[in-house]
Amino acid sequence: MPAGDRTTVNRHPGVLVAVLAAAGISVSLMQTLIIPLIPELPTLLQTSPANASWTITATLLTAAVATPVFGRLGDMYGPKPILMACAIALTVGSLVAALTSSLLPLIIGRALQGFGIPIIPLGISVLRSAVPPEKVGSAMGLMSSSLGVGGALGLPLSAVIAENFDWHMLFWVSAGLGALGLVLFATLVPAVPATSADRLDPLGALGLAAGLIALLLAISKGSSWGWTSAITLGLFGGSLVTFVLFGFWQLRVASPTVDLRTTARRPVLTTNLASIAVGFSLFAMSLIAPQILELPSETGYGLGQSLLNTGLWMAPGGLAMMLSSPIAARVAAVRGPRFTLIVGASIVAGGYLAGLWLMNSAWQLCVFNVLVSVGVGFAFSSLPALINAAVPMSETAAANGINALARSLGTSISSAVIGAVLAAMTTTLAGQQVPSLAGLRAALLIAAGAALVAALIALAIPKPDAQSVDDAADDLALVTDRSGP
Repeated sequence: MPAGDRTTVNRHPGVLVAVLAAAGISVSLMQTLIIPLIPELPTLLQTSPANASWTITATLLTAAVATPVFGRLGDMYGPKPILMACAIALTVGSLVAALTSSLLPLIIGRALQGFGIPIIPLGISVLRSAVPPEKVGSAMGLMSSSLGVGGALGLPLSAVIAENFDWHMLFWVSAGLGALGLVLFATLVPAVPATSADRLDPLGALGLAAGLIALLLAISKGSSWGWTSAITLGLFGGSLVTFVLFGFWQLRVASPTVDLRTTARRPVLTTNLASIAVGFSLFAMSLIAPQILELPSETGYGLGQSLLNTGLWMAPGGLAMMLSSPIAARVAAVRGPRFTLIVGASIVAGGYLAGLWLMNSAWQLCVFNVLVSVGVGFAFSSLPALINAAVPMSETAAANGINALARSLGTSISSAVIGAVLAAMTTTLAGQQVPSLAGLRAALLIAAGAALVAALIALAIPKPDAQSVDDAADDLALVTDRSGP
């Protein structure tokens, strides 16, 4: 059936892509929104640094749980109502945070903000169904890259707001973005029909949530609790047992929360493993470069930049990631998304290795950041195409939700590993311990190694065969039939 006969195709695909990509960037801002406040939060909230850190952890946990579950709901009930539900949760959470100066309500608000992250895989599902075939690759690539773009742009934006306004303004801005997203979803996103007739698996969703919470708590809090402490080891052990039971249940229930048989297919599994490594490399940048920029020049390697200037020097990375996405889509159209992922991961690795020599000035750090960001843009833009080529239309949002979760898992592991390296390899300045030059270089090498691992894993991703192409065409025809006149 010709593309023009598909009533699911949006009449204004450019507007749809812009709306969804902007929404993706907005929700990913939540990951870095609060970073400028971290040193001041204990004073602002009259609590300990350990308690204040839960404002970061809460968003991480809810995003990790909501992303695969809401992706599954999007396949079952159509992505539009779930997109609107995510926007509502994000808006309510932002309002709760904006109206409080107490720890517990702020944690609750930040937890609700985490429900905005599923907007990215849900948006990819909409684009797969509603954008003309010749534009769907670049559209999904841009949507996928929005996760990194928003994180990169969030630091300078939040720094500007935090330095010039009351800290609550950060959450008023995010509430405004959430409300705007809700209006745009309601008015401009087409009602793409459900692609799955399955029902929700409450027990599976609960098991997945319990396993992820235990795992991510152990990873994110292990350094402060102690990696060999009873609580950390107990969480790791509990997560392992929970995931084993979860897998046992998912293989037997009629409508699983996560189709493990599909997830274990080589194309999907290798893509998700590569995504963990790319996510690791992406987040390492936000841990290493700001440290070099902000450390006092008395260290001999720090550049003595303010928080605001640091954010501004980092901002070009987000723009580079956004601009590289459509270029990557064109390359993928000719050579395939597997090739694009390999190229992207290789650029990231090369960028980190170049970073060993690009540490002497702010403009060099900016170049280093742009190099890595271009590579991440290439890599991220290839992931939805690889996932969608390996799964049926009925699992688009759920499969991309798992992939987004894999990237988030990579960032969590990166935070723990790079943070531990920088905390262990220190030097003394004015009576305080700060990361040493050797520690920063070790972190750069570790990030480069993670990117090389991503490239090697990408080599193991099988190329789509003729049958997968035929299956994709059948899925497209199925959705067209369901949405016919």
